[in-house]
Amino acid sequence: MLDRNRSVRIVDVELVTCGWHVLRATTFDFQHADGRWSRERRETYDRGNGATIFLYDSERATVLLSRQFRYPVYVNDHPDGMLIETAAGLLDDDEPEDAIRREAEEELGVTLGELEHVFDVYMSPGSVTERVHFYAAPYTSADRTGAGGGLIEDGEDIEVLELPFAIALAMTRDGRIADAKTIMLLQWAALHGPFAATQPS
Repeated sequence: MLDRNRSVRIVDVELVTCGWHVLRATTFDFQHADGRWSRERRETYDRGNGATIFLYDSERATVLLSRQFRYPVYVNDHPDGMLIETAAGLLDDDEPEDAIRREAEEELGVTLGELEHVFDVYMSPGSVTERVHFYAAPYTSADRTGAGGGLIEDGEDIEVLELPFAIALAMTRDGRIADAKTIMLLQWAALHGPFAATQPS
């Protein structure tokens, strides 16, 4: 079914492993700009698509984030593996808006109202197929209807963090926030989103 690009001809797809997610090795012919063809082989990791959300309280100038242990960053030089992030999760066959409402409730204990779609992004296009749907939404103390913390049966142990927006933004500059989706949403909020008017010109 991959016939949308005339410069790409799929030759073979091999299932390498099907554990937590699916790893495939694909052989394809690729036509370069000069007209020549070459045979390429690439591995793609398919973990499904995901969604993430930036939760903010404009009146109090705060944001709601999570902190949890991420083993992959721990083995790649993160000091303790405890990553500060926006709430996020896989779609699991749900629509993106439904999935992120579920994740916000499970991870942060927030019942969401109206959502703003920000953008859709391929986070690691060299090898991972995942596309992440980015959202933003306001919250108030009344919307915090649960404790959050994630699902015990999924092995989640999530700390809910409420931070002043200015501090969270500063944390992207000094490395305390090192998660790509979180940095992108904090910068969006400062440039175009709910805190754009508060930033120095």
